[in-house]
Amino acid sequence: MNFKYILKPARVVAVAALMLSGQACSNLLDEVVVSGIDSNYLNTPKGFEDGVNSAYSALRIYYATQLGLTMTEFGTDIYATGADGGYKGFHFYDTQMNPTVDYLATLWDEFYRGINTCNAIIDRAPNVTGVSEDTKKLRIAEVKFLRAHYYFILFQQYGGVDLRLSETVLATKDTKRFTNAEMYAAIIKDMTDAIAALPATSAQYGRIIKPVAEMGLAKVYLAKAYSAQKAADDFTKAADLCKSVINNYGFKLQDDFASVFDEGNQRNSEIVWAAQYTSDPLTNLTNNTGAVNGGNNLHLFFGMQYDVQAGMQRDILNGRPFKRLRPTTYLTDVVFGERVNDSRYKKTFKDTWLSNKPGTYNTAFDDSKTSVTFAAGDTAIFIPGFEMSKADRAKKKYQVLVPSKYSEALFPTLRKFFDTKRPDMTYEAGSRDFFIFRLAETYLMLSEAQLGAGNVKDAAAAINVVRMRAGWAGKKDAMVIAESAMNFELIMEERARELAGEQTRWLDLKRWGNLVDRVKKYNPQAAANVAERHLVRPIPQTQIDRSSKNAEGVSVFAQNPGY
Repeated sequence: MNFKYILKPARVVAVAALMLSGQACSNLLDEVVVSGIDSNYLNTPKGFEDGVNSAYSALRIYYATQLGLTMTEFGTDIYATGADGGYKGFHFYDTQMNPTVDYLATLWDEFYRGINTCNAIIDRAPNVTGVSEDTKKLRIAEVKFLRAHYYFILFQQYGGVDLRLSETVLATKDTKRFTNAEMYAAIIKDMTDAIAALPATSAQYGRIIKPVAEMGLAKVYLAKAYSAQKAADDFTKAADLCKSVINNYGFKLQDDFASVFDEGNQRNSEIVWAAQYTSDPLTNLTNNTGAVNGGNNLHLFFGMQYDVQAGMQRDILNGRPFKRLRPTTYLTDVVFGERVNDSRYKKTFKDTWLSNKPGTYNTAFDDSKTSVTFAAGDTAIFIPGFEMSKADRAKKKYQVLVPSKYSEALFPTLRKFFDTKRPDMTYEAGSRDFFIFRLAETYLMLSEAQLGAGNVKDAAAAINVVRMRAGWAGKKDAMVIAESAMNFELIMEERARELAGEQTRWLDLKRWGNLVDRVKKYNPQAAANVAERHLVRPIPQTQIDRSSKNAEGVSVFAQNPGY
């Protein structure tokens, strides 16, 4: 049976009855009106199940949304800003990123909403009748992982937060910030408990199962390994968890990198965990982060402005180009610099547009010719990915976009998230699943963990699995790197090559502790502004305001330094 993260009454009940300090009264009232049921519903067998299902809903606030993309790809070494869109303070690290930015409060409030639903399930489970103890144990394990996952993201984004591990029934101003050590301890305990109780598989696609929790915990240990709270065995523990995911559950890399993102192949052998989306408009309404209205929105944000160019008009196939993110020179020229053996540049970026508006037009960005004429289906735009002389471009019957002509409106377009199943060309709410964890990343995490533990040979072996899959036919052996070439720079570049746009990069740089250095080197838009304080985001002003005050009238919930 399909398992969709759909707004169900239980989520409404849980939030309405369990209002945390982070939930505004207006939200509470709106949801009570929608649900029309009271908090006792959660104590019934159906309410208990619906409550567990609803605990997944907060995933769709963060994954495959402009909010999540802004907080994970902006302000890194691999993506720069496009011509349009807001929230660019997350990229420029300037005064636009401040405690009043609504995205900061939205993520905070919605994740605490999800956390409190998890807390309610855990606390109430012993008193729910009509549900077997085995089922309760399983569902508690699911929500323990979700609780830990939400806390881990909050922790990575904001630093230590208010760690609540029991149901908050009434609004309260009694809050505090927990230490990094306390955050790691709670997250690791929840995930470890979940692993012990979760099954290896589930009949309902999308549920938390043992390999999901193992990969999630491996991510936590990797982050901890670089932190002040590091332990000598963090890298080893991460490696062991990654090996279990790789060896014990039947996951398999797709033979072709491009097939991972094929719209007709969403439930493929490489996907460890996916946030599921649907074409149901009611479901999509639960993912309203302000800029767009629901669904998997990633098809919108990486597109260049193809639709006003000669021979082209907007259509469903080529997408609605919001021009939010464009690749940095570092990404195109260094990370994807080798293209003879490695297929991932060609399979990551769209480079050819076929005319869907036949006729004769003046040229725009291609100064090698003054006009072009197209029949339907002719090549209208080609992006070779390298410079071509004016004479060579003049030989082509189409416009050629070379790197020297890239701009905030015209650039190589990420193709991973195209959604051709939208009902019309203006529709924003995509229905594709978002891959939170996939096996290729497990191998990359294993390689990183092995390198961190000093096992260079094993690190090379793990990364070579991913590299060989990415090789062109007949050139896969050329993708193999020798043990002597295995180093941390390769880890950083390989993660960018494999995972570009997949909401990992800011967290990677933060984990490695080199965000400032990498931004200064490869993100000229932010080089002058970025500083160590930017390793965490501002605490939302709403959280500070709603917390209690000390004798001097200052909130007990401290703002991060520099904000």
